[in-house]
Amino acid sequence: MSEFPEGVALVIGGSGGVGAAICETLAERGCNVALSYRNNEAAATKTADAVRAHGGDAHVYRLSLDDSDHVKGVVDDVASTHGPLHTLVYAAGPSFPMQFISQVDATQFASVMASDAQGFFNVVSAALPHLRAAEAASLVAVTTAGLERFPAKDILSVAPKAAVDAVVRGVAFEEGRFNVRANSVALGVIEAGMFHRLTGADELGSEWVDAAKRNTALKRFGSATEVAEVVAFLASSRASYVTGQRIVMDGGYSV
Repeated sequence: MSEFPEGVALVIGGSGGVGAAICETLAERGCNVALSYRNNEAAATKTADAVRAHGGDAHVYRLSLDDSDHVKGVVDDVASTHGPLHTLVYAAGPSFPMQFISQVDATQFASVMASDAQGFFNVVSAALPHLRAAEAASLVAVTTAGLERFPAKDILSVAPKAAVDAVVRGVAFEEGRFNVRANSVALGVIEAGMFHRLTGADELGSEWVDAAKRNTALKRFGSATEVAEVVAFLASSRASYVTGQRIVMDGGYSV
């Protein structure tokens, strides 16, 4: 028996390091995948090729999360053209500098909240009617373990993801009667995407990296593939009685 019903999984942010791994893992589990990107079309195309190599259909969409009408149009097209839409994965997030709260101005904070928290809500609002119509459906959001143990200079990540987690729990409570499940995966340091950008720009120096590993129970950072395995599990029928949960995936940093 397949772990997923007929239809399509939509991965928001499928062009990123973690998002791409999620797309590939879903394809390995038998999913057809629609994936979105904001700017990096080349990375999205590469991910789509990898999905096809695993035997799944792949469809790429450019998506601006802050435009609710555009989001609805894309989600409706995914569901009507490739659906039913049985899985929605949110693996997107804006690029931002690491700053103390005292260094963040109101405009920066508002921008991040709009692009991430509001963007997530726009996607959920557009997708819920389609998820309800599926045989069984799942929402999985990738958030942050910073809600468990706050990392200095990370407010621009933690604040919007707190809102994302709140929406996830609300969806789980309200939509369970329609056989729609909702969960999140809260990440610590993952050697992909944002981590490579920050270390490459020296915003996270070698001393920070060494200290973070020392303070992590497993003494290492996670990989995008490890994240994808957890996301795919939560989205699949193997987790059919799991909803409203936040899986903290930080190697024991928050212990």
